Amino acid sequence: MQKRRLGRTDLSIAPLVLGGNVFGWTADEKTSFDLLDRFVAAGFNAIDTADSYSRWVPGNKGGESETIIGNWMKSRGNRDQVVVITKVGSDMGQGKKDLSAAYIEKAVDASLKRLQTDVIDLYLSHWPDPATPYEETLGAYQRLLEKGKIRYPGCSNLDAGQLRAALDVASLRSLPRYEVLQPEYNLYDRSSLDGPLLDLCKAEDIGVITYFSLAKGFLSGKYRSKADLGQSARGEGVASYLNERGMRILSALDAVAERHSAKQAEVALAWIIARPGVTAPIASATTPAQMDSLIRAASLKLSADDIGALDRASS
Repeated sequence: MQKRRLGRTDLSIAPLVLGGNVFGWTADEKTSFDLLDRFVAAGFNAIDTADSYSRWVPGNKGGESETIIGNWMKSRGNRDQVVVITKVGSDMGQGKKDLSAAYIEKAVDASLKRLQTDVIDLYLSHWPDPATPYEETLGAYQRLLEKGKIRYPGCSNLDAGQLRAALDVASLRSLPRYEVLQPEYNLYDRSSLDGPLLDLCKAEDIGVITYFSLAKGFLSGKYRSKADLGQSARGEGVASYLNERGMRILSALDAVAERHSAKQAEVALAWIIARPGVTAPIASATTPAQMDSLIRAASLKLSADDIGALDRASS
C-alpha cells in the first residue's frame, strides 16, 4: 500500500482513512472489531474518531467510539501500526464548543484513557471556538506536545480566513501550528474546500483529510428518491441532495462506475483520492461488504476523462 505523508508531519497514511463515527452507533463492538481487522489486514493504517462520537445516540454519553478503538488496539497489540486521529472541542455536556486550555488539557486525558494509549498521533480542534483566542488553544497544544501526549495538532471545519489567522498566530508567538485540516468535502459539497482554503493548504503544506466524503451516503447511489431515505439511520440527512445537481452527479458516477466495473461509492472516493492537495478521504463502513468496497476504492485509478466528467457534473 503506497502511503502518503500528512503535510509536514512524519505521519504517513494509506490514501483512505477509516471513519470511527459509526462505532458504538450503527456498529457494535464485535462488528467494529471485525471491520477494523479487515481494514488493517488490507494495508490501511489511519483511523479517525472524536471524543463526541457517538453522543447523539440515545443512552450514549460520548467516547463510545474511542473506547471501542482502544479496546481493539489493546486486544490486538497493534498500537504501533495505527495512526490514531481524534478530536476535541465538541459539546460533551458542557453546553458549548470549547477550545479553552483548561478544557483541552482535561479532555485529552479522558481520550487517552478511553483509547488506552500514551499518545494521540493527530489531535484536532473539532470546531471553531470564537470565545477562545488561537494563542490560548495553540499554547495548550504546545504543552501537550511537551508532555508527549500528542504528536501533532490539527483542525477541522476552519475556513481560509480562520486557518490563515491561526497560522499567523502560531508564527508570531512561536507556537505549534495546525499541521492537518479536516474539512467537509465530496463531489457534491465542494465549496468549503475548493478555492482559497485548498490553495492555502497547498501553499503551507498542510495535510488534508476530508469528512462526509460520500455526502452522508448519497454518493453510494442508493438514494435516488424520497422513498429511498428509510434505508438507513442516516437516510434523512440525504434529502437535501435529491435535486437536479445531485441527480447529474449520480448519473456521471453511474457511467464511470460502469466503465470500471466498480461501485458508485468507490468512484466517488477515488475522485477525492486523485484531487491535488488532498491526502485522503475519510469513509466509514458497517458491514464487511462495505469495508471491501472502501478497500477497492483506494486502488481504483480514474482516467483524465473520468475525472473531467465528474468535475463537470459536480461544478
